[in-house]
Amino acid sequence: MPEQSRQAMSRTRFHSLYWRVAAGFIVLLALMLAAQGAMFIWLAVRTEGGQPTRMLTDVAELLATDLVSALETNADLDLRLYARQRLADLHRPAFLLFPDGRVVAPPGARVLPALVRFARRRLERAEPAGDEPVEVLRLRRPTAFAPVVFRGRTVAVVIVPPLRGPRRVANEFAPWLASSLATLLIGGTGLAALLLFRPAQTRLRALEEAAVRLGAGDRSARAPEGGLDEISDVARAFNRMADDLFARQDELAQSDRTRRQLLADVSHELRTPLTAIRGYAETLALPRFAPTTKEGRSAVTVIQEEVERIERVVEDLLDLARYEAGAFELAIEPVPTADLFARIDARHGPAAREGSIRLERRIEAGGEQVWGDPLRLEQALQNLVANALRHTPAGGAVTIRAARRDQRTVLQVRDTGSGIPPEHLPHIFERFYKTDASRSQQGSGLGLSIVRAIAERHGGRVSAESTPGVETVFEIDLPNAQKS
Repeated sequence: MPEQSRQAMSRTRFHSLYWRVAAGFIVLLALMLAAQGAMFIWLAVRTEGGQPTRMLTDVAELLATDLVSALETNADLDLRLYARQRLADLHRPAFLLFPDGRVVAPPGARVLPALVRFARRRLERAEPAGDEPVEVLRLRRPTAFAPVVFRGRTVAVVIVPPLRGPRRVANEFAPWLASSLATLLIGGTGLAALLLFRPAQTRLRALEEAAVRLGAGDRSARAPEGGLDEISDVARAFNRMADDLFARQDELAQSDRTRRQLLADVSHELRTPLTAIRGYAETLALPRFAPTTKEGRSAVTVIQEEVERIERVVEDLLDLARYEAGAFELAIEPVPTADLFARIDARHGPAAREGSIRLERRIEAGGEQVWGDPLRLEQALQNLVANALRHTPAGGAVTIRAARRDQRTVLQVRDTGSGIPPEHLPHIFERFYKTDASRSQQGSGLGLSIVRAIAERHGGRVSAESTPGVETVFEIDLPNAQKS
C-alpha cells in the first residue's frame, strides 16, 4: 500500500466515522437495555404477581395460624425465637409485633413507624377470640395485619408488607439482570459490528484507497461497486468521475500533441519562405540593387530586421516544441561551470561592456561542475543573461553564479535592473507573455519558456524572485547526479 494511503488510514479512533457510529450504537443499546431493566423492576414492584391483596392476606393468615399451632403444641415455647426462625425461612419480608413493643423482623429488614402504630392499635382492641379478622392497611402500598390469638388473648400481630420494594427487587434480580443485559449488549454490538459496521467500513476503506491511488496517478484505480446502497452509489460516481477524468486527460494530451506538432510543422514550413525573403532583402541591400531613395533603403533595412526577428521566433518555437515533446535525448555529462560561464561571457561580454554593465562570474565551493547537457544548459543561461542585460541600466551589474545546495546544484542569474512587478511573476514563464518590466519587445516571448522546458527536462526546476527597482534573481535548480 502506498505511504500516502497508510498515512490517510492511520487516523485516531475518535475521528473515525466507523468508531463514532459504533460507540453511539453501543451507548444507545446500553441505555435501551437499562431502561428495560428498570421497567421490569417497576412492573415487578407494582404488580406483585398480579394479585397483591390476596397474596398479602394469605401469607399473614398462614403465618399467624402457624404461630398459634406452635403455641398450642408447646405452651412454654419462646415465641420470639420461633418467630425469628420462621420469618428467616419465608421467601418474602414479614414482621411480628409484641405487646411490649418489641418487633421481630428478618435480618436487614426495616419496619415503617406507621405500620408499628397501626399494629399497636390492633393489639389494644382485644376483640374476642375467633373474631379476629385479617386487615389490610393501604398506606403507600397494601399491607396485611393478622393477630396471633392464643387462649383468647392477642399475643402478637403479624405484619406483611408488599411482596417486594424496588431495592429488594433490584437486589434479588440484579445478578441475572446484569448478566443478561451484558450478554445482550456484547452479543448485539458484536452482531452489529459483523453484519452492519464492518462491511460498511471495509467498503469505505476500499473507496478511500482507490481515491488515494487515483490521486497518485494510478489510472487503474477503481472502487468496488457491489451493492445497492449509498456507498455503492458513491463508488459508482467515483468510478464515473475517474473514467471522465482520464478521458479528458487523454483528450488534452492528444490536443497538446496536435498543437505541438502543428507548431513544429508551421515553424518548419516558415523557414523556406523566410530564407527566400531574407535573400531578396539582402539583394536589395546591395549597392547595385538598392533603392535610390532614402525611404526605400530604410524599408529594406526594416525588412531585414523583421525577417531576423521572425527567424528567431521560428527557431524558438521549434526548440520549445522539441523540448516539450521530448523529441531528442539529452547528452548528460559533468559540465565544468567555469567553461560554461566562459562561453556565456564570450557571447554577451561585448554587449555588456558596450552598455557599461558589469558581467560578473562567481563559482562557490561545490558548484564547480553540474550534471547536464552542455549545449542545452548554455542555451538556458544565454536566454537568462540576454534577458537580464536588456533590463539592466548602464552602471548596473549582471552576475552569474554556481553553488551547491544540499544534493543539488544551483545556477543563478542576478541583475540590478528594473525588476518584475509581483503580479507578473507567476506568468513570466508562459509562452509569449510580455510586460515592459519582464520582457523586451525585441524578444520572441519564448525565451523563459525554453529555460523552464530545459530545466524540467534535466529533472530540475526554474524560479524567479524580484524586488522592483532593486534586483531580479533567476535560479535553475538541478540534481547533482546523472539523470537515469
